[in-house]
Amino acid sequence: MAKSFYHFLMRYRNPGGKDELARFAENVYRDHGFPKQSRKFDEISRYLELNGEYLPSMDVFDRAWALYREWERDMDEGI
Repeated sequence: MAKSFYHFLMRYRNPGGKDELARFAENVYRDHGFPKQSRKFDEISRYLELNGEYLPSMDVFDRAWALYREWERDMDEGI
């Protein structure tokens, strides 16, 4: 069964982490309004544009989303 973007992103959570992906994951974890069950790019992107003041650039989300899609493909293929 496919996992949500939030579920995927939590694998990068590292409190005190220095890289952008770790900081993004930590901030999403602390964001109680984040759409945790969503797998939809538009829904998550729209949410972050309106509420993601912790995100320095949407480029960070775009990179994380690309990793998520790659991970989904691997899961579908059983890799």
